[in-house]
Amino acid sequence: MFSTAAAQSFLRDAEIERTLREYSDPIFEAAGLAPESVEIYLIGDPSLNAFVAVGLKMFIFTGLIDAADRPNQIIGVIAHETGHMTGGHLARSDEAIARASRPILLSLALGLGAIAAGAPEAGIGILGLGQSAAQATYLRYSRGQEASADQAAITFLDATGQSSKGLLEFFEKLRNLQVISGYRINPYLQTHPLASQRVTALTLRAERSPFWNKPDDPAEIEQLHLIQAKIRGFLQEPNVTLRQYPLSDQSDAADYARSVAWYRASQLDKALPAIEGLIERHPDNPFFYELKGQMLFEHGEVEAAIAPHRRSTELAPIEPLLKVNLARAMIATEDKTRARDAITQLRAATRIEPTNGFAWAEMARAYDMIGEETLSYLATAEARYAYGAYGDAVRFARRAQQGLERGTPEFRQATDILAAATAKAGPQ
Repeated sequence: MFSTAAAQSFLRDAEIERTLREYSDPIFEAAGLAPESVEIYLIGDPSLNAFVAVGLKMFIFTGLIDAADRPNQIIGVIAHETGHMTGGHLARSDEAIARASRPILLSLALGLGAIAAGAPEAGIGILGLGQSAAQATYLRYSRGQEASADQAAITFLDATGQSSKGLLEFFEKLRNLQVISGYRINPYLQTHPLASQRVTALTLRAERSPFWNKPDDPAEIEQLHLIQAKIRGFLQEPNVTLRQYPLSDQSDAADYARSVAWYRASQLDKALPAIEGLIERHPDNPFFYELKGQMLFEHGEVEAAIAPHRRSTELAPIEPLLKVNLARAMIATEDKTRARDAITQLRAATRIEPTNGFAWAEMARAYDMIGEETLSYLATAEARYAYGAYGDAVRFARRAQQGLERGTPEFRQATDILAAATAKAGPQ
């Protein structure tokens, strides 16, 4: 499911998502949030950044993961962003923007009046003053948000028995980059006059914590190295990755990175032995099997891809993306018996992740293969709804309804899609 991505594209990867959840869920619980209510999105972008959006949505950039020296640094960033969510900062942003807009509106009226009166230079100066005043007003609000989120982060980290040192280390990384982004709230890419005092104030409190010198777990460090290797292997050019991980480096992370780079360079004769070596050393790691299955599938060896994909689902039975990968390989064989097995896998995947449009689309293909046209329409309606194509969802839900018996779970499902999609798409 992980694909080479352009800047700022959404990525899906079961291994990275699981790792981020292991970092974040204890923080969410300490903050009084139900972990399942917070959605985490992975963005393929080299920026050292993370942000939150309305609706308990957190966005983490691959660049932030790639730049981390140890897990505690990423966990610190997650704790900071959680502070924004629990502090209600996004909800209050509209009020701050409204306050900041008042000087602009006043200066606009005065500036235009001065220009109309024959004093264009004075008018332009007044407009500039209004913009400066608005910016200062909003930055004061932003600084207050950041200070609040910083303090909340330390509270959450203490509550989970973790050090705040990683958070401060990451602030130092970003401060050294001296990246300025003053046109929007951006907690990690803004600099302002109070930056040094901010870090100092945090350090004084953080150092008093009994967990200040608590080290990272060695297994978590190794897992971070693995997902960093995976990110680099998929998002960098293969030759860059192979230089970064020379053959002299015999670590698991290096083998992982090289296997991905060789696979992307269509050198399966090198990629397969590398991933098979990892499987031999770590036979219980589902994601090594997943990668082997992906390599084989995308190089046309569909039958051979099924076994490693199936093993990945056995080792990680609650990972929906792994079930989707297995189902996709089975459907690609065009065997009706395997299509039925694929439907079972996809039903399980969509119960865990009901908004996975790709899973629903694959289910529609599988139903079509076995001649279940009505159920194929129903799955297509789900897929189109998940992708935001509400007009299509309405049409396919109606087709499904025509072939379904009233009162059945499937008929109610089609009715629910129809109602929700019609509300978003309008009359059809």
